[in-house]
Amino acid sequence: MSLSHQPAASSAMAIPLSDPALAARLAERMAVVEQSLADAVANADRLADDVAHHLVAAGGKRLRPFLTLLAGELGDGARTELVDAAVVVELTHLASLYHDDVMDSAPLRRGAPSVHSVWGNSVAILVGDLLFARASARVAGLGPEAVRLQAETFERLCLGQLHETTGPAEGEDPAQHYLQVLADKTASLLATSARLGAMFGGAPAEQVEVVAAYGEKVGVAFQIADDVLDLASTGSESGKTPGTDLRERVPTMPVLLLRQRLARGEGDADDAALVAALDGDLSSDAVLADVVERLRAHEVLTQTRELAARFAREAAAELAPLPHGPVREALESFATALTDRAS
Repeated sequence: MSLSHQPAASSAMAIPLSDPALAARLAERMAVVEQSLADAVANADRLADDVAHHLVAAGGKRLRPFLTLLAGELGDGARTELVDAAVVVELTHLASLYHDDVMDSAPLRRGAPSVHSVWGNSVAILVGDLLFARASARVAGLGPEAVRLQAETFERLCLGQLHETTGPAEGEDPAQHYLQVLADKTASLLATSARLGAMFGGAPAEQVEVVAAYGEKVGVAFQIADDVLDLASTGSESGKTPGTDLRERVPTMPVLLLRQRLARGEGDADDAALVAALDGDLSSDAVLADVVERLRAHEVLTQTRELAARFAREAAAELAPLPHGPVREALESFATALTDRAS
């Protein structure tokens, strides 16, 4: 294995865990997942190997495998199937990023050049497919129920991307359409991550359903917070160019709220001018930076932060049936941490 293919140092988002023993167990098991992930993308073909390792080596928050391992703690968190489940959800996520970056023409991902910008669109799409295949092979070892869940999640990922691409139907509320896109594109995989963790940890069936519902809400909160970060963070903080979604005409909640203000007759001349700029030519970096700065100062960004926090609170409320203890506290902290980063 070359130096560039060594497992990335864990860059999982720091989740405050009040129980030191739980924190130590999760850190140890995440290291195993990281190594297993590197092994899972290894390929005898040099080109496929280099491209497949590109985003793995860049690191990432590893939210999905972390959530799988954490949910597994509701049962027996030491079961070996949990590592396979964690690798499956992260491989699925990585594969979707290879495809997303092609569709969004994103120049950066996790602070590194996106795959398509280095190797081209066709290679990026094909290696994304290869990673989906690796995820499918790994999930087959977990049994038919896991295979069914993986297939259903993959379907929702595709539908979310499709509906984001085509936009809302005539007469459909754009904000509600967008929330459904987030539920399918992001929340579905986080819900499956939690569900697989609880399942293969051996948690009771009712707890499996609780953490799956929690994962749906957490996923929406996470992506709405990402909409804030796309505007409010620097490129070095987020790993992507600020305003990339604006340039690529990808709908985001702050822009949808701004348009909603105008549609209701609540906006002013400055709002109208900002929308006109958003609909104009954003190919210039200077123009894009100006639009980003104006949105940063607008109250719709605060409203978006508040919406993310609301979904995080709703996610935590889903945990009420779980017994009090370190795992439930960690799940609550997980939801809070996802939105606090956009504060």
